[in-house]
Amino acid sequence: MRDLLPDIQAWGAEAQPLALATVVKTWGSAPRAAGAKMVVSADGRIAGSVSGGCVEAAVIEAANEAGKTGRACLLSFGVTDDTAWAVGLACGGSIEIFVEVPDVAGLAELVSLAAGNTPAAVATVLSGPDIGRRLFLHGHGPIRGTLKGPLAQKVTTAARAALEEGKSARLSLADTDVFIEVMRPAPKLVIVGGVHIAIALTSMARSLGYRTIVIDPRPAFGSAERFPDANEIISAWPDEALGRIGLDEESAVAVLTHDPKLDDPALQAALVSPAFYVGALGSKQTQAKRRERLLAAGLTEAQVARLRAPIGLDLGGRSPEEIAVSVLAQMVAVRNRRPEAKPA
Repeated sequence: MRDLLPDIQAWGAEAQPLALATVVKTWGSAPRAAGAKMVVSADGRIAGSVSGGCVEAAVIEAANEAGKTGRACLLSFGVTDDTAWAVGLACGGSIEIFVEVPDVAGLAELVSLAAGNTPAAVATVLSGPDIGRRLFLHGHGPIRGTLKGPLAQKVTTAARAALEEGKSARLSLADTDVFIEVMRPAPKLVIVGGVHIAIALTSMARSLGYRTIVIDPRPAFGSAERFPDANEIISAWPDEALGRIGLDEESAVAVLTHDPKLDDPALQAALVSPAFYVGALGSKQTQAKRRERLLAAGLTEAQVARLRAPIGLDLGGRSPEEIAVSVLAQMVAVRNRRPEAKPA
């Protein structure tokens, strides 16, 4: 949803009616995960995608029809459906897509939650007389939406559970299909050390939707000229800068200076934080010495064990760009709780 915000806001300013398509269930080789979205304007423009291109044409047709009638619909494509061959899912898998024309207030609420900095959940009714009605949960704040009555209570309970677990869910509640989408804030990558690898890492991470922050007290290393893709550059000692930024569960920290004077204070601050990823550049020998220093500084065995060092997956890369790819690959795997996200 976040990547669609510029188009939604621009088309909304033009008073363009918008149809929204959301993947609500997948199985097998379906190319996009539940929650993937595509928006279709009344004049035929599209943004986002709900597949690798294989079902877009059918979804656009349904979106145009929804725009004319105002009626939401649930589309299903799968290997047992003859339509699957026509839309490109013959390789296996199935996908269900909810197509609707959200009201102005509902769309504004979706935009607000997607742009926010706290986890949120959106519950959408997919069937029955309440089809298209929603509940919005913004962290621990108030519940808003158009769904009322006993079903709203059941949906609220399920949405809070999904938000706590951090996973979207497709459920059947009181014989009604409901899709609960968990919206996580944009992840944040904090890079300590304005070295060459950091330049490539900043550029690639931003393309993945990360807010990127570079920390380096050395003006020659941490400059806007070196980091045109960074959202923020902080010229300060790492422990001071990290305290100022504030690390949370959506934060990743990559320590790249290879200098204990900068690395150690950064790691001491990052490893006691809720950051989902902390990695540091250096050989296994460097890591062994670093581990001793961190334990001597008062960190526990469990805290030091969180450190991924040498940083990145072992892809055999040597160039700054290749190393940046290995770091990002490991970050993505860790964030998605993949067990193979081990250091090189």
